[in-house]
Amino acid sequence: MQLSHTLAAVSASFDDPNLVSAAGLVPIMRLADEAGLTALAQDRLSVPTDKGANAGAKIATLVGGMTAGADSIDDMDLVRHGGMSTLFDRIYAPSTLGSFLRAFTFGHVRQLDAIASRFLVGLAAQAPALAPATSSNYVFVDVDDTIIEVHGHKKQGSGFGYSKVRGLNALLATVTTPESAPVVVAQRLRRGSCGSPRGAGRLIADAIATTRRLPGLQQQKILLRADSAYYGHPSISAAINAGADVSVTARMTSTVKHAIATIPDNRWQTIQYTDAIFDEDTQRWISSAEVAEVPFIAFSSQKKAHQVPGRLVVRRIPELNKKDVDQPGLFDLHRFHAVFTTADSQLLDTVAADKTHRQHAVIEQVNADVKASALAHLPSGKFTANAAWLVLAVMAFNLTRTAGAIAGTGLAKATTTTIRRAVVTVPARIARSARRLVLHLPESWRWEPQWTRLFDHTHSPQPDRPADPFSVR
Repeated sequence: MQLSHTLAAVSASFDDPNLVSAAGLVPIMRLADEAGLTALAQDRLSVPTDKGANAGAKIATLVGGMTAGADSIDDMDLVRHGGMSTLFDRIYAPSTLGSFLRAFTFGHVRQLDAIASRFLVGLAAQAPALAPATSSNYVFVDVDDTIIEVHGHKKQGSGFGYSKVRGLNALLATVTTPESAPVVVAQRLRRGSCGSPRGAGRLIADAIATTRRLPGLQQQKILLRADSAYYGHPSISAAINAGADVSVTARMTSTVKHAIATIPDNRWQTIQYTDAIFDEDTQRWISSAEVAEVPFIAFSSQKKAHQVPGRLVVRRIPELNKKDVDQPGLFDLHRFHAVFTTADSQLLDTVAADKTHRQHAVIEQVNADVKASALAHLPSGKFTANAAWLVLAVMAFNLTRTAGAIAGTGLAKATTTTIRRAVVTVPARIARSARRLVLHLPESWRWEPQWTRLFDHTHSPQPDRPADPFSVR
């Protein structure tokens, strides 16, 4: 592509009050309003009135700005240009929004957590494809934490964690079905130096409670998946007490190693794994990886109330780094990966339990997604303001995911960046015709069908919806 020769003399002027760069916010913020975002924030946030007046509109401005691509307070100017004030009421300046966030206390952050949970339920009601009922045996709640890097010493709570970089620790829980992409059902910001399982029990209980309120998942069985950092009584018991089964990587303790050593050689089954080949003649996988299971009681050294019966599902592969010993033992010849699960063996047999647990890695994609969007920065020096920013970033992520689910055709499981590029940051010119606002969008826009589907979904006539003031051309 090169500049047209007919544009030898080009001039530019920022003087058109009817242009907008993110016309997709029209249907998306309508969707947010229908899901209750503004009303929930206005009713449930008790930030002092000197900083928290019109909390609903301020929260909507922050979420809208993040949806359009803002990853800092100053970036909220994204929603204050051209004809945005014609399309939206009460758009607040970045300085006002910064003062609003700095007024948050821990209690206000917890209020925002409750708003985020109810907002997700509202979004799922607007878009059943977001978290649909499934014929699968389980829906999956995944828990993991990630370090959000910060710079300087003035960020409250920042420290060096397992990643060896200065940052703050974000703990997330997502829900996934075989038919849908993950959405975040719970979140918590913690000190950068805190251990991964700190406070996980409460977050897990909140995540399962929110999952059970989603319209499509109210009758589904839930399986909590997590890595070895959460192999502890508080996390596992929180899930079980909430009515979920668990699938958690077990640490290689002496008890676990003893259980593995009791597995007979004839119990190991080959599985589809890296470089596996399926033999059509024998109808079996030719693979270096094998799985087996053995009954197991987790935390057997603790008091009886803390002991959890279940199964130990073990995967083994040959040890490639051979140890220089005369008589190699079992753990010299193989590498083992053990998973403790309480899942019903009739619903998840040994092979299925191992494969299902490996799919826990889907939460890493969510971590990368939010950190490439609104969580690219934690903008404040105050910890509670950053904690509120995390919750707002999650709300923007879920809102964008909902828009993608409604738009469909390649966007239902796309990343935030792809959905934003396709249906959010679409330029448009505002015109007026017959007392209606008309959005003129670019001709030959690649994602016109998806954008139109999203717009029609949010602006179609409904019995309890006011007359639509918009049309699109």
